[in-house]
Amino acid sequence: MTRADDSTAASGLGLVLSRVADGTAQSRAELVSVTGFSRTTVGQYLTQLFAAGLVEEAPEGMRRGGGRPSRLLRLAPDAAVVLAADIGETHARLAVTDLTPAILAENTIAIDLKDGPIIVLAQLADAYRALLRTLRQNARDVLGIGLGLPAPVDHAGGRIVGPSVMPGWDDFDICGCLTTHLGVPVLVENDVNLMTLSEFRAFWPDAAQFLFVKAGTGIGSGIVTDGRLYRGAQGAAGDIGHMQLDRTGGPLCRCGKQGCLEAHAAGWAVARDLRAEGLLAQTARDVLRLMQAGNSATALRLHEAGLVLGDAVANTVSVLNPSAIVIGGMLAEAGETLISGIRSRVQERSLPLAFRHLSIQRARSGSDAGLLGAARLVIDTRLQPRHADATIAAHSRFKPGSRTRPQKLRLV
Repeated sequence: MTRADDSTAASGLGLVLSRVADGTAQSRAELVSVTGFSRTTVGQYLTQLFAAGLVEEAPEGMRRGGGRPSRLLRLAPDAAVVLAADIGETHARLAVTDLTPAILAENTIAIDLKDGPIIVLAQLADAYRALLRTLRQNARDVLGIGLGLPAPVDHAGGRIVGPSVMPGWDDFDICGCLTTHLGVPVLVENDVNLMTLSEFRAFWPDAAQFLFVKAGTGIGSGIVTDGRLYRGAQGAAGDIGHMQLDRTGGPLCRCGKQGCLEAHAAGWAVARDLRAEGLLAQTARDVLRLMQAGNSATALRLHEAGLVLGDAVANTVSVLNPSAIVIGGMLAEAGETLISGIRSRVQERSLPLAFRHLSIQRARSGSDAGLLGAARLVIDTRLQPRHADATIAAHSRFKPGSRTRPQKLRLV
């Protein structure tokens, strides 16, 4: 059944749309069950949503209890588009997606986060306008914008909080600024949380308690519990990279403290140690390149990083008791060289009850995880019951078959 706050936060039409969009109900019978509406009422709402081009019946069916298959209900992929961004220190990947989400057009632009939010957000807005023009669309077609940022993010306030690789962005109204440029809702989230959301929804939807660990230039994690991204009280949940492993001293971290997990096992720290041995390594990508070239010192250092990372993950297992742990990020491309160390330490330090059914695997979502996670965040949020009626009003002008699905474009 629906939660009480959900069922009273939208009209019946909005509630039906939200339940189809989030996958809670994939048939008329399931809509009757989760909404409490009669079959006739559900049918009336669906007729309106079909006519508006927001929901469609897929040709494939589903069978329940040996009876006749029901036609699957799903969100119409072309009912609106989403603008997504995966922001790095020197480059930003931008994309326009449909509501699947699938990437329809994308571009990568050079930026410098040190230029500050006003300049960088204006660059993003210009690039988004160009992408929309390639698809012959405009801001009225956009469901929302999702930005993934490499910094601690107060998701509810849409602001960066505390020290980060984004100087000058702290407490800046990112959402308000970008909305002023493009006139659509904006959502901001930490990049690791978006990778977590993408990986979970695509490959682990049945994992009730899910932990994603990003091991790249930096280290972070994302948590999904009972199907929902867990952010904590202020949005700081999952920041394992700055767990301090050394009570006294330890290597200096980029955050200014000593002995953080990142200072031992992040890509930048591994590169630091390899340089001390005379190897050419500046970045996590350089570390991976050396390992793939067969450099034994690099492979050994990555295995050591996996052991240290495994210590931190084992502590997390003791608190969260996840059913699945997925390792992503640049260093995860080292495969078992890194992950075997994580797995062995987690097994060694966890209670048998917590480890016996625990899956620890490499991420499968690939380089698009941040973009697709940003798009998924917008879709999930804008089609929640409290927003669904506004979404219906803004995007119900398209009728089924009224426009051609754009070809996927990749700009260089």
